[in-house]
Amino acid sequence: MPMQEHAHSTSDRQSKLTMASFRVSFLCLLQFLLLALTSVSVEGASDEYNTFIVHVQPQANHMLETADDRKALYQSFLPDHGRLLHAYHHVASGFAARLTQREVEAMSALPGFVAAVPNRVYKLHTTHTPQFLGLNSQQGTRNNSLGSGDGVIIGVLDSGVTPDHPSFSGVGMPPPPAKWKGRCDFNGRSVCNNKLIGARVFHTAVGAGNGTSSSGTPPSPIDEVGHGTHTASTAAGAVVPGAQVLGQGRGTASGIAPRAHVSMYKVCGLENCNSADMLAGIDAAVSDGCDILSISLGATSVPFHEDSLAVGTFAAAEKGLFVSMSAGNSGPNYTTMENEAPWMLTVAASTVDRLIRSTVRLGNGLTFDGESVYQPDFSATVLYPLVFAGSSSTPDAKFCGNGSLDGFNFKGKIVLCERGNDVPRLAKGAEVLRAGGVGMILTNQFIDGFSTQADLHVLPASHVSHAAGAAILSYIKSTASPVAQITFGGTVLGASASPAPVITSFSSRGPSTLNPGILKPDITGPGVNVLAAWPFQEVPPSLGEQTGPTFSFQSGTSMSTPHLSGIAALIKSKHPEWSPAEIKSAIMTSADNTDRSGMPILNEQNMAADLFTIGAGHVNPEKAMDPGLVYDITPADYIGFLCGLYRNNKNVSVIARRVVDCSDIKVIPERMLNYPSISVIFPPSWKSTTPILVERTVKNVGEVPAVYYARFDLQEHDINISVVPASLHFTKANQVNTYTVTIWPTKGSASMVVQGALRWVSHKHTVRSPISVMFIGQ
Repeated sequence: MPMQEHAHSTSDRQSKLTMASFRVSFLCLLQFLLLALTSVSVEGASDEYNTFIVHVQPQANHMLETADDRKALYQSFLPDHGRLLHAYHHVASGFAARLTQREVEAMSALPGFVAAVPNRVYKLHTTHTPQFLGLNSQQGTRNNSLGSGDGVIIGVLDSGVTPDHPSFSGVGMPPPPAKWKGRCDFNGRSVCNNKLIGARVFHTAVGAGNGTSSSGTPPSPIDEVGHGTHTASTAAGAVVPGAQVLGQGRGTASGIAPRAHVSMYKVCGLENCNSADMLAGIDAAVSDGCDILSISLGATSVPFHEDSLAVGTFAAAEKGLFVSMSAGNSGPNYTTMENEAPWMLTVAASTVDRLIRSTVRLGNGLTFDGESVYQPDFSATVLYPLVFAGSSSTPDAKFCGNGSLDGFNFKGKIVLCERGNDVPRLAKGAEVLRAGGVGMILTNQFIDGFSTQADLHVLPASHVSHAAGAAILSYIKSTASPVAQITFGGTVLGASASPAPVITSFSSRGPSTLNPGILKPDITGPGVNVLAAWPFQEVPPSLGEQTGPTFSFQSGTSMSTPHLSGIAALIKSKHPEWSPAEIKSAIMTSADNTDRSGMPILNEQNMAADLFTIGAGHVNPEKAMDPGLVYDITPADYIGFLCGLYRNNKNVSVIARRVVDCSDIKVIPERMLNYPSISVIFPPSWKSTTPILVERTVKNVGEVPAVYYARFDLQEHDINISVVPASLHFTKANQVNTYTVTIWPTKGSASMVVQGALRWVSHKHTVRSPISVMFIGQ
């Protein structure tokens, strides 16, 4: 089973979205006792650890003659001396420590206490995604209400890890939970710590056996590819100052859940992953005590009982692990979805509001913004001859494949190349450079629309949209001596970058072919130009050796998936009692279906994205922490669903790992599985006047009492839809209520697909379930 590739291996806008049709001494002892006693009395305060700067003043009987005296004073305020991070001696009278809000409130009653100020950071995060997702403020301060994933263990199945990368530093991390049973297999090297708490190998090269590689050496979880290092650090990487690639995206890097622990299960080599290795990796992750599984791998869909990932992750979910998986990089065509099982969170990919700007200016004055990470000194005044690679007589020369530019004069010119034809984007630039070109404009084909990516090209370049490329080609054809220049604008953040989020062209689309009664994908998250840890340098040879930690921009649903894994860790840390299905529900029903400007989320063609593209929408971590209502699904429900899907005891028994007789099981049709979204299919033989009923049960995890009122977002006239009851009343926590949605076509309905949403609205929460209705055969 091949490893899912990175992407480089890969209208009218409404003000409100309603629906898309397809769219320290006794005193010290006294202080300690007072602190302890007071701590007991402060019930209900937060037990979440955060860094505080505590300002204090010494009392008259405290003689502070040495640095040790001052440190002793500071420690007298702490219940555990190990909490002390910094003792200030010259610039402040105080210290920094890891404390809970409960401890800060108790400390405030001690003699000498002045104030405790939450730690603040004044730098942007390099990946930018924590800020984009609302986890950090614009000043870089962590949103403490969301936490940092404390106590949660994320298991990553991937290509290995780079243990000495600062993103996996254990400094400041607590030890793993007592339940942890994993180990590190770095061939005698003691490189694991309280961040990277496990690393095991389940990948062996073809022809090898008995735990050795094909060369006869013991296998190692060291990452030789980069993919695993990148995904693991995205999910839960430590805070690393100075992250950047050739100066782009410069700042402080952090994973989504920087206080979560990471265990790597290497199931992939340089090129391939196989299902036996992956199943072994999942098996170990469950045994070791992981809470979250992050899997950025996939293959062409096959029935669940034939798919080791589906089988293994079902067992993991049954045992309480949350599973986050990539949707695939085969978009933008429909029915290209991978990892479709309902016990998985299937993650699509979208952009963030960051552009690594590279601008093309033509001789006629027109300019077009594109992207490139490599931004060398390149004259901003000289216009170079511009030529289209397709002008060559070599077949497919327009794609700038290896050797395709032979026999044509490209020396000293900027060359326009087309994306695609299985030629990697970086290889296109290498071919232009080999042929003597001084720059490259990489234009999309129509299918990729406005989706561009920032690559580390080997020469000055700009990746532009299809529309820009068409205009550039038209200019080339309009004049005998076309000229152009490429200028660089560096990293641009915010609204001026572009609308965001936008679904990228490579993100695979639904509907699901294996279970069309389950709407897939489930969610989208940042997956384009994601900056995270990398094992080695990736720079053009002309730049020579670079210093500092190595990072890389990568794109793919492989990158969006660990974002959701990290967010799930945040939720799990705050709500440890929630089931995997309830965590998924919280993520989906709180998602945004509009972009940062309040407009509909767009796709690669700048048209409103439909549910087969965005699922429930773009993840909103803050709302997901407090969703109001959640939908739960038990393991027994999944068995009933599988019996309804296959009506084959053997197939279901393979997945369940026990003998199942579906005749003794309450069969659950796909549409009746208690999923956070609704997908209904009217087959050709369906009588137009017969309705389809969909039942759902929700649990109140919000305030009480509460009343939720039903609202439909639907503009289509091709279906009738109603819900009973029209309001849900909750008088206690964890109370459940059930409702039924009735859907039937209108007479003469002509639509093939109708999409919208059901919203349950209280005075505090909006719980939104997307609805997709398909008419087969119309």
